[in-house]
Amino acid sequence: MIGINETAVRRTIRRKQLREIIPLADSTIYEMEQRGEFPRRFALTPRCVVWDLAEVEMWLKLRRTISIRRSPHPDVTLRKTSPVKVRDQDQRPSSSGA
Repeated sequence: MIGINETAVRRTIRRKQLREIIPLADSTIYEMEQRGEFPRRFALTPRCVVWDLAEVEMWLKLRRTISIRRSPHPDVTLRKTSPVKVRDQDQRPSSSGA
């Protein structure tokens, strides 16, 4: 039998605690886990999943050092429903000062 002195007891956190640390939606966290971009959860029981706190903290430290590009703004003129029409410079109403 392995003694407590030989192995470090690792702290785990549940979903509520994770959401306090990481302000992302559950679906975003799940998708990132599937892509390998976030620490994987593991099941303690059939109804209880947890994350290793040390892995989550390490992920946060890594995210602070990596610069993340912002996603480009969508081109609203390409929308299929309610596209935004682009105004020409010549069509702008002019203010006549009389």
